[in-house]
Amino acid sequence: MTDTRPESKVAVRRVGPEAAADVLHVVQAAFGARPAMDPKPDALLETEETIAEKLAAGGGLLAELDGEPVGTLILDPIGSTTYLRRFGVVPGHQGHGIAGALIDAAVDAVLESGTGTDDLTVVAREELPKTIRFWDRQGFREILRDSPLVEMRRPLRTAVFQAPTADAMRGIGRSLAGQLTKGDLIVLTGDLGAGKTTFTQGLGAGLGVRGHVTSPTFVIARVHPSRVGGPELVHVDAYRLDGLEELDDLDLDTSLEDAVTVVEWGEDLAEGLSESRLEIRIVRDVDGADPGAAFDPRRVEITPVGPRWHALSFRGLG
Repeated sequence: MTDTRPESKVAVRRVGPEAAADVLHVVQAAFGARPAMDPKPDALLETEETIAEKLAAGGGLLAELDGEPVGTLILDPIGSTTYLRRFGVVPGHQGHGIAGALIDAAVDAVLESGTGTDDLTVVAREELPKTIRFWDRQGFREILRDSPLVEMRRPLRTAVFQAPTADAMRGIGRSLAGQLTKGDLIVLTGDLGAGKTTFTQGLGAGLGVRGHVTSPTFVIARVHPSRVGGPELVHVDAYRLDGLEELDDLDLDTSLEDAVTVVEWGEDLAEGLSESRLEIRIVRDVDGADPGAAFDPRRVEITPVGPRWHALSFRGLG
């Protein structure tokens, strides 16, 4: 018999000390289900009183499913970063988007708090490689290892998307094109064959430009005029450039101020072109790859830099 009941939706709400009992319940369930570790995680030493103190200081988030607490985290702003403490999802509810919903809600909460936070930081245990891989897939990068602890950080406004196929990669680029205008700069990084050109093909389709978008490796830069009266697309390969000031010597048929410019291999080079840019990093998901598939899954991380992007959100792409 087919289950026709409507699918339950996770609700995430901000909480304070009044929710200490519910937060403690989730923490004990989530951390108690993990393998035994030495030293014992501090999370398992928490009491309702210590949780209430932490919630009073920085607040927290509680994810609920049909009114039942199923996930939580505590916000701990320190300096220019906010730590996500006691992050956990009740066993049996993992793998259903609750963790991702908590991270999105944490970004919103920190942005609205006005604390001056630039990054989100988590501390994981090196005995839990799956947990470390989870945070890596959410765009967090290891910044410090003090065994057995691994500290990982990501820029606050980084948006992370999964691209299991080449078409999905093009779809992200096509969707992003709807938010771009002339003068916008995209700095695109990733290993050789990661999918940078595939992403740019989707971008070109979304912008409605002429010509097939291919790697500009041998010509350094290509200009794709618009078919729809929009901005042109300038596609640059910076691998062989000593600096992007060399773009001035390429005799392009357009001004970068009148085009959307995509610079592959532009990390640490393109910053001088504009104070505002989108830094897009494409990463192969080796752990999630199917050996028989033609396209390994990719992760696309989009980080907006500068005032141009303050009012825009990139969560709905793809």
